[in-house]
Amino acid sequence: MSSELITNYQSRVSKEEQRVLRRDHVPPGSPSANQGRSFAGLKYKSAVEHPLDIWFASYVIGLVTSALYRTVVLLWLVAISAHSAPLAALIIDGQNNHDWKATTPVLKRILEEGALFAVEVATAPAKKEQMGSFRPAFGKYKVIISNYNGEAWPRETQVEFVSFVRSGGGFVAVHAANNSFPEWPEYNEMIGVGGWGGRTDKSGPYLRLKGGRFQQDDSPGVGGSHGAQHEFVLETRAPEHPIMKGLPQKWLHAKDELYDRLRGPAVNVTVLASAFSDKKTGGTGLDEPLLFAIKCGQGRVFHTALGHSVVSMSCAGFAATLRRGAEWAATGKVTQLAPEKFPTAHRVAMIGTGE
Repeated sequence: MSSELITNYQSRVSKEEQRVLRRDHVPPGSPSANQGRSFAGLKYKSAVEHPLDIWFASYVIGLVTSALYRTVVLLWLVAISAHSAPLAALIIDGQNNHDWKATTPVLKRILEEGALFAVEVATAPAKKEQMGSFRPAFGKYKVIISNYNGEAWPRETQVEFVSFVRSGGGFVAVHAANNSFPEWPEYNEMIGVGGWGGRTDKSGPYLRLKGGRFQQDDSPGVGGSHGAQHEFVLETRAPEHPIMKGLPQKWLHAKDELYDRLRGPAVNVTVLASAFSDKKTGGTGLDEPLLFAIKCGQGRVFHTALGHSVVSMSCAGFAATLRRGAEWAATGKVTQLAPEKFPTAHRVAMIGTGE
């Protein structure tokens, strides 16, 4: 505060004190001039504790409060801005034994709904083309979504991807992405279990439902198969996990491939949902895990074995679990409410339709 303001204030206090003392007939300097007085319930004994001092103190408090208010508002705006800023996501495609040219736009549309994600796409070179230049800038994104099943990435890209995930980045593996890279140990650790690509019991155990929970099973056998495409019921196995919280215990998924006999390292894996693989449709006759949450270093991985086609991805259950899984992988939490439109145990619900 400036010296001019302080001097002006002191002058006003002096004049006001003389006026009050004259009013009360108390000679200046007399003992009673310093006796306790009250003002608005406050005791004061001298001019230093005069009502104008209260005005002055209020003025100062007002300045402090105003500054504090501005700080709180600024922090609130920063928090709102950070929350509202879309999460940067990257979909990787370019090679797949499935129709990635049709399904990548569906994945992008699902993720961008509600402006939660800002999605870019990195398309790897086609099969037998030069892969050496494929070096996505993983660090620019909060989560990487793989719609890729093809040739090995360059060693430098593999190292950068592993570092990204282990350092806290998010990863989402969609359907045939779990067929990828059978010879890449870190990738198989990320996805928990996978199929095809020559996977066998040497690749790691199955996950089998025993005593109400999924446990490792080292039984010999192939890694990866499926029967005929059909609708099937998903059953939630981890209802309190952020990805699944609030979703129905059972829901009917649209026509899809029901992957079975997936196997791999199967460490740090939480099975989120499974489906019964009926022998009538060429399945195993067992409950097969299909949605997974995996911890990898400081990073998080959501693995969905669903999503063979545009039809499969257009299931409201697939869309909701994909968005929720991607948010959890990116941030460690899920802020989305359970969608109103969601399949029941007996009825499929499709996004963008009235079904």
